[in-house]
Parts: sequence; structure tokens; C-alpha cells
Amino acid sequence: MNENNKIDRAMAETLLKRRDPFAHKGSYGTVLVIAGSVGMAGAAVLCARGALRSGAGLVRVSILPELFPIMQTAVPEAVCRPRTLDRKELSGYSAIVAGPGLGVDFDEGPIRNVLECSGGIVLLDADCLNRMAVNRQLQDRVKEAKGTVILTPHPGEAARLLRCTAMDINRDRPGAARMLAEQTGAIIVLKGAGTIVTAPSQEIYINTTGNPGMATGGTGDVLAGIIGGLAAQGLTGINAALAGVFIHGLAGDLGAAALGEYGLVASDVAAMTGRAIMEIAGNQIRQQEVGNEKE
Repeated sequence: MNENNKIDRAMAETLLKRRDPFAHKGSYGTVLVIAGSVGMAGAAVLCARGALRSGAGLVRVSILPELFPIMQTAVPEAVCRPRTLDRKELSGYSAIVAGPGLGVDFDEGPIRNVLECSGGIVLLDADCLNRMAVNRQLQDRVKEAKGTVILTPHPGEAARLLRCTAMDINRDRPGAARMLAEQTGAIIVLKGAGTIVTAPSQEIYINTTGNPGMATGGTGDVLAGIIGGLAAQGLTGINAALAGVFIHGLAGDLGAAALGEYGLVASDVAAMTGRAIMEIAGNQIRQQEVGNEKE
């Protein structure tokens, strides 16, 4: 791998934008999160927290009405929406994240509508990927999507999509990511130690942050939210993925430094996301101030 293809702090600094002192919540986009089911409301909570902590102006969560109290208690900043979404409404979101905790029996209709109607960035994770693995029609809809699609599989989900084993994926992670990108036409974020980001006909990028403490349930939901939040703020799909995986890993590193790798949980990663961005953006601002002094 070319050294220039590492996702490192220098790259993240170039991708993050400084906040406008005259901004309002509308300046930083709206993320729609389609997630959660009975017994899996936590996935929606973690995804929404990731989107908010990464700087999105507004987060709406499409979730079962019986789960509204959980969501509004855990993430009071998020707005709850029913699962039945108007097709016209979908075109108004800057970024849409779908899949965390949807379960095996979710209605595919809203996901099909998202792919057909949203011209923004659509991130599919978790149960949406599992459904893609068994539903060829959904794979075709991903290829024909109106907007940019990002897929965020872990090795097991990637294996189901490629009809192989997780061991096969881990034997050649860059090759598997490239094959998935070509097969689906989507930006691929292949999670794991050294998360890989690529897209059709583009180079392979490998992340340099993260630690074994992040091998715990829910951290992928946080990552999906972070990437969605960055996309809502105007980053392209590939840049949101590149910056998102670095920020997510750095948040995990900061959490592990404070709590240890054994005690780290996904909520800690979400909580540290703002701190991770502050470290990156703070360095960016300091460098700009030095440049201004030289002028």
C-alpha cells in the first residue's frame, strides 16, 4: 500500500471544515436515521448520537412508535418520526442512514423508497446489508440509486454479500473491499482492524486509528451515524467515509486512554466523538493561525 493511502490525521484535517460563526442548525444538514426494533432500540440511539456528536444540525429518527419514549429519553436532541415516510419527504434529507438494529423482519419498503427518492447520501448498514445478501432486487436498487450509496459491512456481512466466508474476507481485505465496490457500485467501508475505504475505480485507503477495545457491540452503529453526520454537513460520500472512520477510531482511542480497552463500550465512543473532532479541528485552526501570523 502506498503511504499516501493511509487515512491519518493530516488527511482528516484537510477534510473537516471549520464551523461558520454565523451558522444555524440548518447550516449543518439534517440526517434521517432509519433504525431500531423491539429489543434493538439501542442501535438507533447509538447511531443518532454518532450523527449528533459529529456535528449534524438536526437528526430525525424513523423508529417504531412504541420506541419513541426510549429514543426521546436517551437522545432528547433527536426528533422521532414514524416508519411510514412520505416519498416526497425523503428528498429533503442531506443524508440518510438505514439499517442499525432493524431486525430480520423489517419492512423493506422505506429502504426502497430511500434509494429511489433521495438524491443525497444514503448509508446502508447492518440489517440492510443482510437483506441485500439474500435479495437480489435490493442489490439492483443500490446500483440504480438516485444518490450516492455507502455500505458499511463488517467481515461477516461482507462475506454474505460476496458468498464466501469471513475468513476469506480477512485473508484479503483490500481485495474484498474492491470486489464489493465493483459488485454494488457503492462506496465501501469494510470495518475491522485497519478499516478500509474504497469506491468503484478508486484507490484503497486504510485507517490508522482504533484499538481492540472497540470490538464491542454498537460501535458500528456509532460509525454509521458519524459518517451520516459528516455527509449532512456537505462532505462528499467518499470524504465523509474517510473522515468518519478516522474520527471514529480516534474517539475509540481517546475512550480507551481514559477507561482502558476492556471497559470501553460504544456509548463511550459516541461521547468521545466531539473530543476527537476538537483535536483534529483544533490542530487545523492552530495551523491556520500560524499561517496568518506569517503573512
